[in-house]
Amino acid sequence: MDNIKKSMERADILIEALPYIQRFYNKTIVIKYGGHAMQDDELKESFARDVLMMKYIGINPVVVHGGGPQIGTYLKKFGKESKFIQGMRVTDEETMNIVEMVLAGLINKEIVGLINRHGGKAVGLSGKDGNLIEAEKYFLSEEKAKDTPPEIIDLGLVGKVKKINATLITCLEKEGFIPVIAPTGVGEGGETFNINADIVAGEVASALKAEKMILLTDVEGVLDENKKLINTMSNQEALRMIEKGIVEGGMFPKVKCCLKALRGGVRKAHIVDGRLKHAILLEMFTDSGIGTEIVL
Repeated sequence: MDNIKKSMERADILIEALPYIQRFYNKTIVIKYGGHAMQDDELKESFARDVLMMKYIGINPVVVHGGGPQIGTYLKKFGKESKFIQGMRVTDEETMNIVEMVLAGLINKEIVGLINRHGGKAVGLSGKDGNLIEAEKYFLSEEKAKDTPPEIIDLGLVGKVKKINATLITCLEKEGFIPVIAPTGVGEGGETFNINADIVAGEVASALKAEKMILLTDVEGVLDENKKLINTMSNQEALRMIEKGIVEGGMFPKVKCCLKALRGGVRKAHIVDGRLKHAILLEMFTDSGIGTEIVL
């Protein structure tokens, strides 16, 4: 009887997922893959299987990955110090060569290999492939004193997205491939730019008019003033919490990225704890979800 009961419970889980599978069928979901989920071997395997399952049930996942800690490790191996200003890595030409090697080479190919080993058809891309991510130099401005012009800080080869050429992604989707994108862009002169992975995910999601954008993080999601998880929040609520300083620190740019993606045509954005196994599936295919859903 216990086995029958367990089987019935599994069937109930599948039935709970059915309306979500129907709703997201043939829709594009952009997933920003980063944090602890990229460093723990068990979570890596879980992520690859989750992405593959999405593809097999008719959803089009697009993966954009980060790699900050890995870049830091390799810079140290090459005798380069990591320097940050307002959380952004200062990137000279030598650093950019290492960043590109780690992101577009090592990390990207590891993710592609994991998905393909489980039976998928993943393809690794960087911003240079088909001019996928056209970029330009990003300058940071910093307030030094009241009533004085802000100081313009040159971060080197740090870029911002000018344009996403989404045709390459949609062509791959139609042929059954899973695009895996490294967050590097190409400038007008062919130079490579290092771009924040959350920003790239948001721009890719907007260009594709994705059904959802999911940011995997190392926290539960967005917390309220009492440090309790917010399951669903509106654009207006998010802006109110930013103004009151409730959304701060590392969560601030993630929420801002979600709001920009929503304004760009993405239907829903999610901030989810990637430290949990099957975090994407739990957020997408269960009634309660596990992270924070942001809507217009």
